[in-house]
Amino acid sequence: MSISLQVGQQAPDFTLFNSEKQKVSLSDYKGKNVLLLFFPQAFTGTCTKELCSTRDNIALYNQANAQVFGISVDSIFTLARYKEDQQLNFPLLSDFNKNVSTEYGTLYDTFVFDMRGVSKRSAFVIDKAGIIRYAEVLETASDLPDFAAIQKTLTTLN
Repeated sequence: MSISLQVGQQAPDFTLFNSEKQKVSLSDYKGKNVLLLFFPQAFTGTCTKELCSTRDNIALYNQANAQVFGISVDSIFTLARYKEDQQLNFPLLSDFNKNVSTEYGTLYDTFVFDMRGVSKRSAFVIDKAGIIRYAEVLETASDLPDFAAIQKTLTTLN
């Protein structure tokens, strides 16, 4: 399945609840760069590795004036526990109804154990004007996004 969103397109706005039960809209972050990291599921190995690496490198994103969001179809309650367990220093958003993952073209038809509607591991960099500057949707859940390319993209935006 090809990426439905392309670099240069306007990123679709959305509003989701974070793990602190607050509504967060992409449009609230106009004027800031945003890194959206869709991930399949909390408490799984590759997701933990990816998000902990982002946690450990948060200074790089802060320097790039970038707000990082982790997004999965897990409930806000699961995400709150996961964020606490892993001491993640960026918000996790619950796409429980799968609207945003659908709009961003990042849903598996079928994931492990016949689960349907799980987000593919994906990364989108959105610039201050809301334009997509980097888009990567991985078909294989054990693969990680190209963080070097993401950081390179972010440095060019400031």
